[in-house]
Amino acid sequence: MRMDRERDAAGPLVRGFGPAGFKVDAPDGAMGVYPALLLTATRADMWAPPPLDALDALALAPLLGDPIEFVLLGTGTDLRRPPRALIAALEARGVGIEAMDSRAAARAWGVLRAEDRRVAAALYPLEG
Repeated sequence: MRMDRERDAAGPLVRGFGPAGFKVDAPDGAMGVYPALLLTATRADMWAPPPLDALDALALAPLLGDPIEFVLLGTGTDLRRPPRALIAALEARGVGIEAMDSRAAARAWGVLRAEDRRVAAALYPLEG
């Protein structure tokens, strides 16, 4: 799926997604495709996520360096609940977590960044 959106948000934006991954462009015009992805307001990074039931704060550490309201967690092709221990660890830091399937999370990322919300995202692959 391709998502057309004017560049009205700071930082990297997800421009589309499909079986190969998430198509992301950066403010400098660079474009990349990431099978799994970590997003902050300033960068997009390739991610090798653990199985969802083993996801912990350490796996999300690159997202937690800047003050954020919550982590947008894309759980792959289907919505799945994150581990309770992860939710508790993030809440102890004052950070929320919103889980949804990765397609919905990719779309929500652009909307939230356009609103200049302080969020980060971790997107599991859409295949495999």
